[in-house]
Amino acid sequence: MPHSRRVREFKLSETEKENFIKFQKQIDIMFTNESLLIQAFTHSSYVNEHRKKPYEDNERLEYLGDAVLELTVSQYLFQKYLTMSEGDLTKLRAAIVCEPSLVKFANELDFGRYILLGRGEELTGGRTRPALLADVFEAFIGALYLDQGLQIVINFLSLHVFPKINDGAFSHVMDFKSQLQEYVQRDSTGSIEYKILQEKGPAHNREFVSKVLLNGETLGVGSGRSKKEAEQHAAKEALIKLKETSE
Repeated sequence: MPHSRRVREFKLSETEKENFIKFQKQIDIMFTNESLLIQAFTHSSYVNEHRKKPYEDNERLEYLGDAVLELTVSQYLFQKYLTMSEGDLTKLRAAIVCEPSLVKFANELDFGRYILLGRGEELTGGRTRPALLADVFEAFIGALYLDQGLQIVINFLSLHVFPKINDGAFSHVMDFKSQLQEYVQRDSTGSIEYKILQEKGPAHNREFVSKVLLNGETLGVGSGRSKKEAEQHAAKEALIKLKETSE
């Protein structure tokens, strides 16, 4: 998607210019409009100290990047977890795009060293401040989208974010059924099936017993006051068994 609005030129030091060239080589993406990239890393404190120069901070790009991240992560999860409920997809996406996760992504790519900060912000540790790093990561995604288009954003996330999802870094936010589904998909070990073994007790106090099977083999059995609860307990038992086996 082309960027229709021209960003004003940034007058950087030679060291700062070299840093941004180095960064683009590091991520293997060369911006068509490098001013967009620089704006993504420009904190408002830097702009406040350079009022006579044509700098723009990264807040608008942060707004855009937040939306682009939500879309691209949502699409990835939607296509990866075909049986996951809307509620679980929402919880998983929230864990991926929350501030602590964005800070980890930014730190792994050493975003902190490239941020343009005002002197006061620099002296008070702004370069490592979590909220600031998370904002820069979102702003970078917004800049990348404007300069290179959605597919390049997806390519970037496929290298630096999506593999963490595949490795189970966010499994802790899923319920046991979703965790089991993710675990099995990650290892490509087959298909999962749930069966109700038993229903007992009066209507006002029913108890269900469920089992979960992997490729026809029983992995776990659980009971509960509803079919859903029984399946969750069966999935929990199956997860424990699978993890013990893998160890």
